[in-house]
Amino acid sequence: MQQGHRVVCIDNLQTGSMANIAPLMNHSDFMFYQHDVITPYPVPGEVHEIYNMACAASPPKYQADPVHTMKPCVIGALSALDLARDKGARVFQASTSEVYGDPDISPQPEGYNGNVNPFGPRACYDEGKRAAEAMFHDFHQRFGTDIRIARIFNTYGPQMDPRDGRVVSNFINQALTGRDITIHGKGQQTRSFCYVDDLLNGIEALMAHEDGLTSPVNIGNPGEFTVLELARHVLRLTGSSSGISFHPKPQDDPMQRKPDIGIAASKLNWAPKVALEDGLVRTIRYFRASLGEPAPLEVAARS
Repeated sequence: MQQGHRVVCIDNLQTGSMANIAPLMNHSDFMFYQHDVITPYPVPGEVHEIYNMACAASPPKYQADPVHTMKPCVIGALSALDLARDKGARVFQASTSEVYGDPDISPQPEGYNGNVNPFGPRACYDEGKRAAEAMFHDFHQRFGTDIRIARIFNTYGPQMDPRDGRVVSNFINQALTGRDITIHGKGQQTRSFCYVDDLLNGIEALMAHEDGLTSPVNIGNPGEFTVLELARHVLRLTGSSSGISFHPKPQDDPMQRKPDIGIAASKLNWAPKVALEDGLVRTIRYFRASLGEPAPLEVAARS
């Protein structure tokens, strides 16, 4: 909107929050419709860009109703593609590092086909996103649809729901409320955490790219941390006295996540800038405010 665009936002609020868009609701160039993307959504007038971000992204959320999870992944992507074809718009697909499953190579480049279990508790999301990528490929090949696909790695930052269920929000929420931090397995599985501002800069760069970059592009931070290391960072930065408890590792939980961002670096001139510790400090500050806690003296992040 600051760049002069009119924005139409469509969300069924399964995981979204009206509080996140409250400052925009009275803006003349912003329109919100509460709607589920598994039903087509006609938009009047010209449309130049479509961002298909719809789908619960944390395992507790998408496993709560796996049948519905598949629907926005597949039918919702089809709705976005049909609209893009009708309007002649460029369309963005928020794909995921989960298309790589439990990878047997590291880092994961875009050319790696993955190691995904199609018959398990995570398949509704993993295979749903893979199917969406296939449809984006086929619309581009058959109809010339102008597509962009980002494979997004673990993202965190302010405005996350404290009850989101992903590892960063879980750990911060548990530390701030004095509960044990729960780790599944021994905590040696690794993740690469990308701060939300870096992610959005990468998406903007991808959508602005004019040289036909229609193949998937990894957008994530290649800094790799074990889940146990993350827990210790959160405990130190919150000053929490919470303990750590270990629980059985869920089925198909990947042991490693690390993006190869060579294409994003060379084609988009993009790389993440926010270090994990800096991003955690900002996120913890937001969570404290969300929980109504007074802001204590924070542990300073390393520069």
